[in-house]
Amino acid sequence: MASNDRPGEYKQSENTPVTDKPASGILQPISQSLSNTREELNKLLSHCHDIVMQPSRYGDAFQYQALSVHCNSLVEEKEVLFLKSVFLDLASQETGAFHSISPEDVIRFFENRGVTSNRVSVVEKLPDAVQQMMCGHVVIFFDGWNKALSFNAFSVESRTVSEPITEPVVRGPHDSTTEDLTKNIGLLRTRLRNHLFKIELFSAGGKCRTTAAFGYLEGAVNPETLEEFKKRLGAIKEVEILDTSFIEEMIEDSTYSPFPQHRYTERPDTAIAAVLDGKIIVLVSGSPSIMICPGLFAEFFATSEDYYYRTVEATLLRQLRVIAFFMALMLPSIYIAMSTFHSELIPTVLLMAVLETREGIPFPALVEALLMEFFFELLREAGIRLPRPVGTAVSIVGALVIGQAAIQAKIASPIMIIIVALTGIASFSMPQYSLGVALRVLRFPLMILSGTLGGFGLMMGLLFIHLHLTALRSLGQPYLATFAPLRIRQLRDVWIRAPLKTLLRSPRNKHMHKRQ
Repeated sequence: MASNDRPGEYKQSENTPVTDKPASGILQPISQSLSNTREELNKLLSHCHDIVMQPSRYGDAFQYQALSVHCNSLVEEKEVLFLKSVFLDLASQETGAFHSISPEDVIRFFENRGVTSNRVSVVEKLPDAVQQMMCGHVVIFFDGWNKALSFNAFSVESRTVSEPITEPVVRGPHDSTTEDLTKNIGLLRTRLRNHLFKIELFSAGGKCRTTAAFGYLEGAVNPETLEEFKKRLGAIKEVEILDTSFIEEMIEDSTYSPFPQHRYTERPDTAIAAVLDGKIIVLVSGSPSIMICPGLFAEFFATSEDYYYRTVEATLLRQLRVIAFFMALMLPSIYIAMSTFHSELIPTVLLMAVLETREGIPFPALVEALLMEFFFELLREAGIRLPRPVGTAVSIVGALVIGQAAIQAKIASPIMIIIVALTGIASFSMPQYSLGVALRVLRFPLMILSGTLGGFGLMMGLLFIHLHLTALRSLGQPYLATFAPLRIRQLRDVWIRAPLKTLLRSPRNKHMHKRQ
């Protein structure tokens, strides 16, 4: 299916802080001599074997020359006959006869009357013309005219709309975003048909010249947050942008924090719900991921499916995710601390069972846990990198075989296998994969602290994590907002999900409240 993503149609908004720059640092004008222009194009486009140059002649005795240039890997063959359509348009509106067209007619028609189609533009600089070719345009040069015509003919196969891959759907819409920016914006517009939903397009710097966009709901977004976002986006000048995550790392507050400061989604309904909550969404051409910012800690436990279930079920699921968060973060550390330093806290019968399973194990609980966690992480990474049918089999069979072999070889105890398995399952239950990765990073320091200092070390680690979360910000907003500073009104949609009749009949935030 041909893509509708036509970067040439995008016009940068006046408020967009990132400015386009020509493909070359020198603003070289287009020569009036077609032979000179072709010579310069041969230099600029040398070794670009997918560039097609088609010379043409027109006029009474075919004495006038024109040159059509395009990239055949970005343009379908049927889209390259724009020169003929130009002459037909001129013959019907200016000269009255196709064969009597002259360069003066071309210049007078396009310089005096301008361009009426949004697919056509007049280019004055040669680097800009080359950049248009790289965006899937057909550029036509005329002998005797120091400008060129650029026709948008971008046509590349793209993935069709399908179910989300990273966010499996149980209830709710089953469509997901693709790598086509225009198509993604259309999916969002169909859900929020309001003129207050603003979409601003910009072109990132660097060699790739990637087209990107950000959207927000006017009246709902925090003006200070929007201003801070545009300010940080303005710092991206000559930086290559290949994916939405590139923008995330360049605008986030703390690069070295293990906690994600922005959310991601491939579901249009999730993105629109975030926009209604006053968030800013970022899309990049060639990437199916939509970045939602700012991302607050409490929001990483919610999913769009929470609003498709009834209140009781949605609330229980959120509570389950909170429990899973603490299990994924602390379960191995608690076991290490209690079995090594605080065995008196374990009930006698359970303690005897644990000691019996650990009989013959040559390693202390800390080393045993580190080894099994390392093996588990290795299996998880292997399952991700291998092809999907093979990866699933390798991860499941590998876990069973290694676990059973470790128990028989007296390298690990059965209770440790259970602890590691429960920890892994708990980390998988996080709605945002990036939050699960953060838990994997923090788990190992907490295990070391618990294995060396016991419960005191675990409490010290948790205290440092809490202090870090308290100081962390996302686009200038407190990461623990809703809790610190406390926002009573928004607690109805954090650990619990209030009935929809309560959520939908009142403003979502103070900015929308002021507008109403």
